[in-house]
Amino acid sequence: MAFLNKTFTAAELPQSDSNFDPLPAGWYQVSIGGAELRATKSGTGKYIAVRYDVLGPTHQGRVVFGNLNIINQNPKAQEIGHQQLGELMRAIGLAQVSDTDQLIGGQLSIKLAIRSQEGYEPSNDVKGFKALPGGMAQAPAYAQPQAAAVPQAQQTAAAAPPWAKQH
Repeated sequence: MAFLNKTFTAAELPQSDSNFDPLPAGWYQVSIGGAELRATKSGTGKYIAVRYDVLGPTHQGRVVFGNLNIINQNPKAQEIGHQQLGELMRAIGLAQVSDTDQLIGGQLSIKLAIRSQEGYEPSNDVKGFKALPGGMAQAPAYAQPQAAAVPQAQQTAAAAPPWAKQH
């Protein structure tokens, strides 16, 4: 037991105005607020859990979650996940990703659909990705590492395949 050092009265506490109903189907401008690698329920695969913070044009401040399969025993599920990751990366201006943190801060438009599944409340599914209108997509700052100063001769040698390198 832990004493609170204060007595709280329900009638005096604020009420939440949070709405957990799914957003209407359509396109929304979002910022990626979080991304982390997780194991699938079966433990045989991995997916990227992505948090999208809605910027507009409506429902600002709402949050939508989506998953991108990157390792899955079902080849089709993995292929779809890889396709979605590629679309997301292109939409936020990333050519390569090796860490989920590189996605955080990226801004793009996502297409939401409403999923109805027996026994569950309706929820949103992320069904599409595209760059923000007007080419406003910016890669997150994390994704733009500074290139190390390497002499041109070393850059050329490093870029050549092993059989073409001269010693």
